[in-house]
Amino acid sequence: MKRLIGVIVLFSFIPVLSPGNEKPKNWSLNGYLTSMNSVIIVDTLKDYWITDYLLHNRLNFQWFPDNNFSIKLELRNRFMYGDQLKADISGDYLKSLDEDKGVADLSVNLFSGKSYVFNSMIDRAFIQYSKGKFDITAGRQRINWGQTFVWNPNDIFNTYSFFDFDYEERPGSDAIRLQYYPGMTSAAELAVKGDSAGNITAAGLFRVNKLGYDIQVLAGVLNSEDAVLGLGWSGNIKNVSFRGEMSYFHPYENFSDTSGLFFISAGLDYSFSNSLFLQIEALYSQMPKGFNITDFLEFYSGPLSVKNLSFTEFSLFAQAGYPLNPLVNVNLAGMYFPKLKGFYAGPSLSYSLAQNLDFSVYYQLFSGKFEADRKSFHLGFMRFKYSF
Repeated sequence: MKRLIGVIVLFSFIPVLSPGNEKPKNWSLNGYLTSMNSVIIVDTLKDYWITDYLLHNRLNFQWFPDNNFSIKLELRNRFMYGDQLKADISGDYLKSLDEDKGVADLSVNLFSGKSYVFNSMIDRAFIQYSKGKFDITAGRQRINWGQTFVWNPNDIFNTYSFFDFDYEERPGSDAIRLQYYPGMTSAAELAVKGDSAGNITAAGLFRVNKLGYDIQVLAGVLNSEDAVLGLGWSGNIKNVSFRGEMSYFHPYENFSDTSGLFFISAGLDYSFSNSLFLQIEALYSQMPKGFNITDFLEFYSGPLSVKNLSFTEFSLFAQAGYPLNPLVNVNLAGMYFPKLKGFYAGPSLSYSLAQNLDFSVYYQLFSGKFEADRKSFHLGFMRFKYSF
């Protein structure tokens, strides 16, 4: 499988490098190329800056053999160089890039050294059949059941991190998904996902529009361990969008002798006539037993799950975005973590240099009190992105 990925990556660049070829009407190819420099500054190591470089290429293929079938194959090709790899004496970071937690191992480090690595990963590879009111999708795909923007207790198949802005497509799952649309405003879904450890996540969802709100309910099993029940909604309070979702997880072994975890997120957003966009969101999460982090960096770089969405029990989020002109957009996002007396601040600016070329800068600051010490770390990013 690893060799197959290498062959796919090699031949995937041929259409990109052949601009004279006309695309047949029944297939498409697009993607982007980003060049990003980053720096991390930890408060306890202010004299040591962790600098890295990432060259990131994405290729999205889509083929329509006939009116009912569609096939998608999407790749992430990343060349990374810098201090994180230099400091990876144990090789754990390099190994984590090569590992794939899906049923199929579709990630491979094609070549690497003491301070660099070229990794390629297939994060979408599925076939979809559509007929009338039915859709059936099999393969690596994204199953998005979330309703809110930052924290998604209903997104049990492929949780993502709000802070990972460079992965816009978000992770996928090796799954089979059935969708049925009985009416214009209703839908029923059934999905089953597997992973490399042999765990199964399976759930059904029903969505309907009532009183101007899209309301969904879901039930199923998470990672062969927990029974899960969920509720989500999206609608409007006058001109303000109102979204929310909640989920309850309970181990189904020794059901009466164990306790469950409850999560709820809710948010409001509003766009003014001058294009100013405001958004707020709040999360309550019962922390899993034994969950403990000693600093933000540990959570930032660690594995994420739907039962581990935030640093603390209560989290608050606010964001404002505004286009200064048609070419320049500014954004300011922030979070507050009451238990840690901590916060996150994330301003960003994007500038359109040309029709398909954008320049962006991002800054992320985390600060909070862990036990007796206040800890913080800073991240800065400068990115060029070319889309084709």
